[in-house]
Amino acid sequence: MEWEVRIIEWMQSNATDLSRFLGEFFSFIGGEMGLLVMLVVTMFCWKKKTGQRLVMVVASLLAWFAMIKAAVKRPRPYFEYPDRVKPLTPVNTDASATNIAAQGYSFPSMHSGSVVTSYFTLAREIKKKWSYIFATVLSLLVGYFRVVTANHYPTDVMIGWILGFVIIWIFDLLDKHIKKQWVQSLMIIAITLPGLINVRTDDYYSALGLIIGTALAIPYERKYVKYEDTHNVYAMILRSLCAFAIYIGLNKLLKMPFSKQFLESASLAALLIRTLRYTIIIFVILGIYPKVFPLFEKIGKKK
Repeated sequence: MEWEVRIIEWMQSNATDLSRFLGEFFSFIGGEMGLLVMLVVTMFCWKKKTGQRLVMVVASLLAWFAMIKAAVKRPRPYFEYPDRVKPLTPVNTDASATNIAAQGYSFPSMHSGSVVTSYFTLAREIKKKWSYIFATVLSLLVGYFRVVTANHYPTDVMIGWILGFVIIWIFDLLDKHIKKQWVQSLMIIAITLPGLINVRTDDYYSALGLIIGTALAIPYERKYVKYEDTHNVYAMILRSLCAFAIYIGLNKLLKMPFSKQFLESASLAALLIRTLRYTIIIFVILGIYPKVFPLFEKIGKKK
């Protein structure tokens, strides 16, 4: 719609280097690494059950949004109007700005939806007025800068916000009517699998791996590991830092058997390898890695 392009043009005409920096910052907040930081801190430094729930909620949102994107196929503003708006912060900085498989489609805004879903879920757990204010302000800022950077049209952001709340509502319904965790997980996987038919973007296959890995890791952890929440600051720091190290290390290790050209291709085989990689990574981080947490608890304690 022409009015949306004009809004982006006006916003970019008034943008400064600070706008570019803020665009990158808020893109990080709503992107893969920003969400990972939030999830790790929640799960390993605050409340385990809240963090485990959030992983499944956020992973489901990422997959379902990718399915909607593939069905609607709305190109990003800088795809359609390269002479009028510029991609200040591409979704995937390691790939070309015009690589659809890496950058994805525009509608709806996944960053906007993921921030709404994750931070309002946290606000409901915290149950303080400031937490709702923080979630609201953060959601508005992320949405605003998704438009400034020409990654999304204004309507992409608005629908992303709405669908973010819809995802919260869906999981509330699941909690209310389905008490068994494994049944919930199977339902979520069943809803997500049809995307294999027509979705060929990285974000969907990453999210599918996260869903499957989480569905396997949570019951495994609760039966065989049973780690507890901690108030030991040293343990919190070690839990988080080691989780990121495992994520980065495993990601690189699991890529090694394949060529860079193959992994960056949009072939179904490469995308399924991506799903398998994320399944293994999240299972290790959520299910196996917490087994070492008792060792961290010994650090910083007086003898």
